[in-house]
Amino acid sequence: MDSGKTTYLTPAELARIRRAASIARLMDTAVRLPVVGVRIGADSVLGLIPAVGDIVGSLIGLFIIDEARRLGLPAHKLARMAVNLGVDAACGTVPLIGDLFDVYFKSHRRNVGIILEHFGISEDELNQRI
Repeated sequence: MDSGKTTYLTPAELARIRRAASIARLMDTAVRLPVVGVRIGADSVLGLIPAVGDIVGSLIGLFIIDEARRLGLPAHKLARMAVNLGVDAACGTVPLIGDLFDVYFKSHRRNVGIILEHFGISEDELNQRI
């Protein structure tokens, strides 16, 4: 379903993708820091809570991967998504450095990007489709 082919998605499939994109936005890019202009999300804030924050962020990431599975993404793309989440989780366990890494890596947005790329749509197109 890649390479620019038009993909017809059911309303339920579009809702799943929109939900995953909204969660990724909340987790990775919800707020722009005023002076530096970097976008952060709940994942960066949760990461400041030792152990529990990283676990919660990973569980939310697993939800996005599960949505991708339900949408029928092939195993190799699900594996790429799992690697993104694993890198984020592993690096997030390192105090302070892991929190800074989290601000720039944005695994949830990367994983939604894999879903969008699979269906050949951009986030703007996703928001325009009815």
